[in-house]
Amino acid sequence: MIVGLISVNTKINTDRFRVPDKPRAGKIGKKIMLLLLGGLALGLSGRPDRYFKILGGITKEWKSLDNDGLHESIKRLYQSKIIAYTDNSDGTIALVLTEKGKRLALRYNLDHMKISKPDHWDGMWRVVIFDIPEKYRQGRGELGGKLIQLGFKPIQKSVFIFPYECKNEIEFIIEVFNLRPYVRQLLVKGIDIDIELRRYFRLK
Repeated sequence: MIVGLISVNTKINTDRFRVPDKPRAGKIGKKIMLLLLGGLALGLSGRPDRYFKILGGITKEWKSLDNDGLHESIKRLYQSKIIAYTDNSDGTIALVLTEKGKRLALRYNLDHMKISKPDHWDGMWRVVIFDIPEKYRQGRGELGGKLIQLGFKPIQKSVFIFPYECKNEIEFIIEVFNLRPYVRQLLVKGIDIDIELRRYFRLK
C-alpha cells in the first residue's frame, strides 16, 4: 500500500484505449463457454463433428438452452477450435475448453464485471499505473479500455483512478490480459485535484 500526494494532468487522450471486438460466438455459444469455464460438464454420445446426442442428467443451466441451438453451437465452437473433447471410459465424451476457448471465455466473463460501490467512501483513491512495452500494445489498449468501461478516470497517459475498493477485479483483469509484470496498484490518500475528482465521481 502506498499513501501519499500525487499531481496529475487531467487532459488525456483516451482514443488509444479501446477494447477490440471479440469473435462472435452467439448468445448460446457464449453460454456454453462460460458454463464449461465454471466447471459445469456436458457429456455427448459422440464427437462434436459427427452425429451426437446430449446425454441425460445435465444441470438446469444446460437445460435452459434451446436444444437445437445447443447442438449447432457445439458444432461451430468445435470447428472454431474453441472447444475440444475427452474420451470417457464408457465410450461417451466430455466437452472441454481449449486454451483458445479459455482465453475467450475469460474475456466474455469481463463483460459482466462490475465494481460494487459501498454506502460510504473511505476517502482513499485507488490508482492503477502501467508501463507496457509496445509489443504488447493490444493488451495495453484492452486494459485501458476495460478500466474506462468500469468507471475509472484517466489522469495521466497510463494512470487511472477510482474511489472504491477494486483490487480483486484489477488482479483478474491483469491475469486475463497477461500483463502482470507491467501493472501496479496504488492506494492514495492525497491528490491535488481532489475536489475535481470528488465532483466527477459524485462523492460527498
